[in-house]
Amino acid sequence: MNNKKNSKIKFLQDNRQVIYSIILMIFIPAIIIFNTLLFSQSFKRTVDQSLQEKAVSVGQAINSAIADKLDSPEEMQFFIDNWNNYNSDTESLDIFYPEGKEFKLVASLDKDEIGRIDNSTLYTIAYTKNWPTAQKVYEVSEKRNGYYWSVLIPLKNNQGDQKAILLMYLSTSVIDEVLSKSINYSYFILIISILIVILLLFANSRIFEYAILYNKIKEIDQMKDEFISMASHELRTPITVIRGYIEMIIDTQNNLSDETKEYLSIVNISTERLNSLVEDLLDVSRIEQGRLKMNIQSMDVWPIIEDTVKELKMQAESKGLSLSCVLDAEASSYINVDKDRLKQALINIIGNSIKYTPSGSIDIKAINRNKKLVIFIKDTGIGMSAKEREGLFNKFYRIKNKKTADISGTGLGLWITKQIIELMEGTISVDSMEGVGTQVTIEIPLIDNKSNK
Repeated sequence: MNNKKNSKIKFLQDNRQVIYSIILMIFIPAIIIFNTLLFSQSFKRTVDQSLQEKAVSVGQAINSAIADKLDSPEEMQFFIDNWNNYNSDTESLDIFYPEGKEFKLVASLDKDEIGRIDNSTLYTIAYTKNWPTAQKVYEVSEKRNGYYWSVLIPLKNNQGDQKAILLMYLSTSVIDEVLSKSINYSYFILIISILIVILLLFANSRIFEYAILYNKIKEIDQMKDEFISMASHELRTPITVIRGYIEMIIDTQNNLSDETKEYLSIVNISTERLNSLVEDLLDVSRIEQGRLKMNIQSMDVWPIIEDTVKELKMQAESKGLSLSCVLDAEASSYINVDKDRLKQALINIIGNSIKYTPSGSIDIKAINRNKKLVIFIKDTGIGMSAKEREGLFNKFYRIKNKKTADISGTGLGLWITKQIIELMEGTISVDSMEGVGTQVTIEIPLIDNKSNK
């Protein structure tokens, strides 16, 4: 027995550092986890309390706005219709008149529901006790699915008399998303902290392994870029040959059937698409490796814009679109640019507008603003949501939905365009709204055209 006891003691003494490390690996992450969970719960409670107060404030603000309209359901309905245009978080907004122990719906976002009678006890309590409330509820129904702030506010006119009661559902999706991101971020920090603690307790030899791995990744990444560049160059020759032979067959062979001509046309279109992809890949490779040649010159940009618009006008008209260009003749239009690259950027942007605009128009406008030439390309296309715009200038990024399913593209054009504009010391930005359209804005510093005369 004594031998076993001595053996255990000796084991503990010999492995004291290991045991100490194990205790730290358990204790320190446990403390961090506990602190993070405590903070997350406290943060949620604070946010919910703040949102509750703001939800009641929104209801009271509505009361102030319609205090002089409480006797007119038509005016209240007009207010509700306009409110919905600028407050997308409002899922429902109902105004009831009291009728005895019941309440009649007189104005609502859902006009089909107007006239409905409701005898909810909660309405009666809120109305009789002048008790504004806001509660976070979870609802699953045909109209709503998820968490909402249910706001119930007695409505008073300018004389302080209660005339109606307001029921409003405010969506918490945006706040919940931000809150979820914040919580997830704290969990992410938690995980990173735990990993750092664990890594510090491991042997320092891991650092050398990571350095070797990093060098290997860099080497592989360089090999990838070289392969893309080489493959793209090698593909250009056979693509050019294929296109040449197809065009020769179509031009010289008069006895081709309509079906054969159609097949050849499809092959030619596919070849052009493949050639466009190869050119994009070459540009990507050149930009990433710093080999994109830019022939920067001081020049008048008006002719470049006009030529680009003329070049794309037929493409727009084939879709029944109006393509117009308005240039301020009195404004300065001299900038330092690469003519061909600027034209490439404009073709990419205007071409996108044509592709993503089923009907309507594309308008190009150029003005001077804050010592910069500002070019606007505005369309009436399908538009984008704020979330879809987030990755717009990333490589290979394409918006995927029902409206874009049949529209071809590589997802490289806008990334290349952004790099080109920035190489010319310019900036590019996009504003868009779903179902309304998109506006792309390019800004490039102006120069003194006197030095070019």
